[in-house]
Amino acid sequence: MTAPNRIRGRSSRPAALVLGVALTLTAAAPHAATAVAGTDSPTDSSRASRLQRDTDAVHAAGAIGVTVHYTARPTPGGAGTVRTARSGEAELHTGRPLPPNGHYRTGSTTKTFVATVALQLVAEGRLRLDEPIEARLPGVVRGNGNDGRRITLRHLLQHTSGIPGYTALPAAVPALYSARGYRENRFRHYRAEDLVAAALTLPSRFEPGSSWAYSNTNYLLVGLIIRQVTGRSWGEEVRDRIIRPLGLHDTRVPDDDPYLPRPHAQAQHTFAGDTRPTDTTVLNHTVADASGAIHSTPSDIDRFFVALSSGRLLGPAESAEMRRTRAIPDEPGRGYGLGLESTELSCGGRYWQHGGDDLGFSSENGVTDDGRRAVLVVRNGVDENDEAGGARVDAATAALIDHALCAPDPRHP
Repeated sequence: MTAPNRIRGRSSRPAALVLGVALTLTAAAPHAATAVAGTDSPTDSSRASRLQRDTDAVHAAGAIGVTVHYTARPTPGGAGTVRTARSGEAELHTGRPLPPNGHYRTGSTTKTFVATVALQLVAEGRLRLDEPIEARLPGVVRGNGNDGRRITLRHLLQHTSGIPGYTALPAAVPALYSARGYRENRFRHYRAEDLVAAALTLPSRFEPGSSWAYSNTNYLLVGLIIRQVTGRSWGEEVRDRIIRPLGLHDTRVPDDDPYLPRPHAQAQHTFAGDTRPTDTTVLNHTVADASGAIHSTPSDIDRFFVALSSGRLLGPAESAEMRRTRAIPDEPGRGYGLGLESTELSCGGRYWQHGGDDLGFSSENGVTDDGRRAVLVVRNGVDENDEAGGARVDAATAALIDHALCAPDPRHP
């Protein structure tokens, strides 16, 4: 989750991955501490140099701190090699090292969890992808050209509904727009219905299905549909269908709890017009709801995406629907499926992912088509005033992911 309308065109991901603002990463202290890459075996530590160099490059490009988690498995979902690397600081100007598997707010990576639950309900015959959402939420999506009678669940999951994003409205989410707004609203509880209603005061962006535009409102509506169908919140369904079966012990839907479990890096966000970052580690994530509320750790997110790729969570038909992508405008080689993105690899093929931005956190991930390799990059520190710096960090992150997933020896990225 983050602030206002996130501008598209960043190199490593589609623009509004969480709550949508133009976000870039804060420049780090020039002498920030760099931690040595961790490996599954101390005798192999010197061979993980490429991953560490790429991690250092993300830090040097402007991230305050960077944590990387890489896995290679002989068989999808099986045991394998784990590599970790860290660079920079957990807190600006302190030299405090980043925890190797620290908690962070995943932002829009939440969307893949929510889409997985929706597709499980499709497999159970309780939802249909191409049914108008009016059948599930009568009268909810109406006004200013937004019409639930013409919008389907597929449109919501793939961001082809035309419904505008609620984060474009400062009055609706003041915590995302300024340091003062954050301080005064960081403990505030939000209702998804109210955020959807705010979004619908804006005109529809296009006729459903005719174009593509990222909107966090889409996933708030998916969350409401899950509740209407199951009688339980989307968070309860994610816990029982994904988190508990996979043993994701560090993954939580926090509801109104604004605090991250320890250990964690400090979230630091420089709002537009400010010259100094604000500590935004504490935040009630009902402001993101089903579009970006989950927090987790790198190892848990790795386990989730590998399980998704190896068929543990969805059947073949639903997996195929999730991976049926639509091209992302102005981003060659990238596509968006149903809560899942794809990016072409330089060595051929593609990887699957869904990153996320939040107040003070940003993350990217990737898992190969066969689920045998996966990598996750978490960065703390976001500066809305430095678009060029953010582009450099994104480019370095994209290079790291490509190098790791294309390395000739998967054990030594």
